[in-house]
Amino acid sequence: MILLGLTGSIGMGKSTTTAMFAELGAVVWNADDAVHSLYAPGGAAVEPVGEAFPGVVVNGAVDRTRLAEALGRDETAFRRLETIVHPLVAQGRAEDLEAARAAGTGLAVLDIPLLFETGGDKAVDAVVVVTADPAIQAERVLARPGMTRERFDAILARQIPDAEKRARADFVIDTGRGLHAARADVEAIVATVLDPSWISPRQGAAGLSH
Repeated sequence: MILLGLTGSIGMGKSTTTAMFAELGAVVWNADDAVHSLYAPGGAAVEPVGEAFPGVVVNGAVDRTRLAEALGRDETAFRRLETIVHPLVAQGRAEDLEAARAAGTGLAVLDIPLLFETGGDKAVDAVVVVTADPAIQAERVLARPGMTRERFDAILARQIPDAEKRARADFVIDTGRGLHAARADVEAIVATVLDPSWISPRQGAAGLSH
């Protein structure tokens, strides 16, 4: 099974792009969805996060607004949260990929916003970076309910700059060129990596994915 890591800064069009991969038969694993499940009632992160950040659990689930407020009050809080959540996310990802592999899936796409920041690029066969012009990105993000320029800038500050991501990518998809062009790029990538003669540019990951 081929593993593609898909990443990109906020507002670049990752969700739209992963949907295109899914339409072509790829199994898509989404890091944000995994975290939402961990924070939901019965989720494995609810109890440890509640212990680390008193008052953020409401009705048996992690209240993301309260958690964000707690993170904003303490410079070390984000790292503490990561030490709780990242291992749980990694465990769930491993289980989901093993199930996909057992089902005979040929291609899995890992949608991970902080792929480079967390070192996840070392565990895939190739990295796809989704990009767009900064003006298009800002227009998309600032149109979201509750989003402010300050919050947008704070999110960007935690992410590797788009230019660096593109430089480190094996494939780049520019969603600013429109859906038709993005879909053509996705189709070309799928055809490339599923070709039996294709060799992963990240040889160290090959043993993890096949």
